[in-house]
Amino acid sequence: MNVFDPPTHAPRRRTAVVAAALAALFLGTLGDASTARASTEAPSVAACPADLAGKATCYTGQHGNGAYYTMAVPTRWNGSLVVHAHGGPDLGDTSDPSRSADDLERWAVMVDEGYAWAGSSYRRGGYGTRMAAADTENVRRLFVARFGAPELTYVHGQSWGGNVAAKVAETYGARSGAYDGVLLTSGVLGGGSRGYDYRVDLRAVYQYYCRNHPRPTEPQYPLWQGLRMGSLMTSAGLRARLEECTGYASEPADRTGPQQRNLNDILAVTRIPERALESHLRFATFTFRDIVSGRLGGRNPFGNQGVRYSGSHDDKALNEGVERFSADPTARRDLSYDSDLTGKVSVPVLTLHAIDDPTAFVEHEAAYRATLEGAGTDGRLVQTYTTETEHSALSDSEYANSVSALDAWVRSGRKPTPGSIAASCGAFDRIHEGGCFYRPDFLPPSYASRIRPRPGGLSWPAMTAAQETRWSRITDVGIAP
Repeated sequence: MNVFDPPTHAPRRRTAVVAAALAALFLGTLGDASTARASTEAPSVAACPADLAGKATCYTGQHGNGAYYTMAVPTRWNGSLVVHAHGGPDLGDTSDPSRSADDLERWAVMVDEGYAWAGSSYRRGGYGTRMAAADTENVRRLFVARFGAPELTYVHGQSWGGNVAAKVAETYGARSGAYDGVLLTSGVLGGGSRGYDYRVDLRAVYQYYCRNHPRPTEPQYPLWQGLRMGSLMTSAGLRARLEECTGYASEPADRTGPQQRNLNDILAVTRIPERALESHLRFATFTFRDIVSGRLGGRNPFGNQGVRYSGSHDDKALNEGVERFSADPTARRDLSYDSDLTGKVSVPVLTLHAIDDPTAFVEHEAAYRATLEGAGTDGRLVQTYTTETEHSALSDSEYANSVSALDAWVRSGRKPTPGSIAASCGAFDRIHEGGCFYRPDFLPPSYASRIRPRPGGLSWPAMTAAQETRWSRITDVGIAP
């Protein structure tokens, strides 16, 4: 029996076997035993980032599964905790001890506002939304064990960490005292089974025009792999090939005619901003390899069959010549299980997103709202948008305003509006001076308006209440007692 077969009509025992296998695959309990430690280190005092010197006491440690973590408690603690889920995913076999410390420095504004802060570096690099969610929950429990239960606890996710934090809310948020609210900033909220389709298209369209990834003289492999296992290509090498084909890093006057036309066609067809082209291609190369070869055993979760590409100087030739491939239904299902969202949230959720985000397109917010509407939980969602053009660094004034608005919502039970949140930002800007750039009237177009839809698709099957109870136990693998 293939343990990855869908359990739609399977007996309960088989469902549990399938669930355990999938949980192990993505939580990191297969193939990561070498990184596990004998016991979890209690938080020990460490140096704080310069911006928090004299304002907080900081702590570091390492969980028994290998995940490094960082915590901070303000001198004037308001009694509440922000648990942070970082983006990426970073690639690598082990936890990066500097990642959570760097995240604390980046999100010091939360501590400035009086909130304690805790973040995990995750037990390993590479993809695994449920793994990262479990490690985020682990660091919350470690904080409680060391400092006691906070008055209120919020989970904050940035970028891919938005997917992680949303998964935390769905998996652990219903438990009394765990999480009281969710803040998602610049979130990748479309889920893995569809959230990377524009990068799938980029990988295929790029190769059609450039023919250098791989070159005809190099070992060939299907593009859905991202990059073949064993390849020694680096990020610098990929950038060199992108420059060779498109001249993207050169001044327009220095590009050749073929380079400019290649660049124009790739950008027009994929709808990816020029300034983010290299980062998206890097993800579609190295992270796709991690997903396919490192997490799915070489199975393909991506497809572009039936996609009609348009916007180039010759759409007919493009559609006839671009490489086509279909997803393995079991791989797509497994990626869906790991990262797709159900919308089953029981606490308030506030989002913040730049309208011109070049990395996580603002249409991800439309996808997330549709998910909550389907679950009947959209009454717990407030979405805010700004006119900024960045992904990773919006205004500190807006971040401070967002966590305050979420806190006021949870404490009072009065749901804010995008307008009321925009109006309250000025008070925080007088302190942090980052600016307030809200557009309260903005609503993003549908996800399908930005991401070329593809026919078909298979997600993790619906479960009965009894099965969901068993799943909740299984997905606690790696959770601290």
